[in-house]
Amino acid sequence: MVTEVAAALRATAQRLAAVSESPRLDAELLMAYALGVERPALLLDPSRFAVPQDFGKLVARRMRHEPVAYIVGYRDFWTIRLKVGPGMLIPRPDSETLIEAAVDHFGACGPRRVLDLGSGPGTLLLAALAEWPTAQGLGIDESRQAADWAERNAGDLGMGDRARFRVGDWAAGLDGQFDLILCNPPYIADSEELMPDVADYEPVGALFGGADGLDDYRRIIPDLPRILAPDGLAILEIGHRQRISVSKLAEAAGFAVACKQDLGRRDRALLLTRA
Repeated sequence: MVTEVAAALRATAQRLAAVSESPRLDAELLMAYALGVERPALLLDPSRFAVPQDFGKLVARRMRHEPVAYIVGYRDFWTIRLKVGPGMLIPRPDSETLIEAAVDHFGACGPRRVLDLGSGPGTLLLAALAEWPTAQGLGIDESRQAADWAERNAGDLGMGDRARFRVGDWAAGLDGQFDLILCNPPYIADSEELMPDVADYEPVGALFGGADGLDDYRRIIPDLPRILAPDGLAILEIGHRQRISVSKLAEAAGFAVACKQDLGRRDRALLLTRA
């Protein structure tokens, strides 16, 4: 027997297929949000629930390409849940590759000091601190709004005493050295076209990196030797066609470079250590 909620999910997924690459997932997340339950509880027994009145309004927002994360107000990343909203870069599963690489490198001992350049809502830094409870971290972002979101997320996750966030221009003026540096800079070429739910909603400054997408790497990488601890590791997210070009920049700065692929087997993270 098909329940009311199950039928609504199926019909909604069919509608959302016109605007989303994950229509069924979007439908389930919106339904769970409307019901005030977690998605696993919804999927375990949909017959327990009736379709909420405001579900249709949420679907209408998604049909206008508004990101699901903005509609529900959060995005799960690694082992944490981050609050996000308009003006924030939404955490992507691909970025978890950087945390996986850090865990592979440091193991259970972990880094002592972590730096997140371009921290947004705290994505990479807070995921790292969740992995290593004794680590301390600093996040830098050019946006005061992003720093405010990150501070709220740190407080919600009980990390307010271990994570600090400040407004800055990458590592300019930053003192001290860090065992782990994480960075997901803008790397999309200015001429590249994006899906409407990205192009029309997410912050342009967090997406586009100049004519070839490399402008920010050219600024960040030469400054890394100054702030990376002698036995430290810097991990940069890259576009899947940028391995060679960004590696050359890193090697010119004196780094040995390795690459980790994401779950789709695309080049996603460059690991930089002192050569």
